[in-house]
Amino acid sequence: MYTGYIQVIVQTVITFFVLLTFTRFLGKKQLSHLTFFNYVTGITIGSIAANMVILKTIVFTKFLVSLVIWCALTTLISYIALKSGKARTLLDGQPTIVIKKGKIDREALANTKINIDDLTMMIRQYQVFSITEIDYAILEPNGMLSILKKPEFQSPQKMDLKIVSSSPAFIPIEIITDGKLLPRNLQEVGKSREWLDHELKKANVKTIEEVFYAEIQPNGKLFIQKID
Repeated sequence: MYTGYIQVIVQTVITFFVLLTFTRFLGKKQLSHLTFFNYVTGITIGSIAANMVILKTIVFTKFLVSLVIWCALTTLISYIALKSGKARTLLDGQPTIVIKKGKIDREALANTKINIDDLTMMIRQYQVFSITEIDYAILEPNGMLSILKKPEFQSPQKMDLKIVSSSPAFIPIEIITDGKLLPRNLQEVGKSREWLDHELKKANVKTIEEVFYAEIQPNGKLFIQKID
C-alpha cells in the first residue's frame, strides 16, 4: 500500500539533489534566465525533473540519464561561450542599437523583429514617454532595453538648473573583452585600429591579449582593465 508513496519520496529526494548539484555547475547565469536560450534550457530541465517525480509510467533511470545529459550539454555550451567570443555571439546574440543619436534605426528594428509600438511600450517602462528624450536605446540579448537619455532629460534635469550641456561625444561601448578585439564596436565609434594600439601603448599594454576589458568613455578616452 505504501510502496507507491515510498517510491515517490525516494525519486523526489534523488531528483532534488541532482538538480541542486547541477544548478551549482550551471551557475547564476542559467538561474537568472539572462537569454532566451538559458530560459528555454531552464524550463526544459524543470520539465524533465517534474516528469521524473510525477509520471509513474516512465522508467525513472531513463529520465535521470536524460536530465544528466541535458545539464552536461548546457554546461558544455556555456563553457564554449565563455571561451569563444564568436560562440557567445552565436548563442546569446549581441546588443543592437535601435535608437542612435535620437533617431530610430528602422533597419535595426526590422532585424530584431520589433515594431514601433513594441519599442514605445518598452521605453514607457522607463517612465519615458517621448523618443525625443532618448539619445541612445540598446536592445540587449535578453530582450531588455537599455536607455541613455539626452543630457537635458537626465536626473537631475539640467534644463531646470539653467545649465547648458551637450550630448556625449561617444556612447560607452566595449572594445575588448576577454583579450579579444570587437572590431564591429570599434568601427561603430569611428575609431581605427591604429588609434586603439596607440591608446594601449599609452597604458603600457603591449598586446590585446593582456586586456580583460576595454571600454570607450563618453569623452573618447579608453578605460582598460588588464587580465590579472
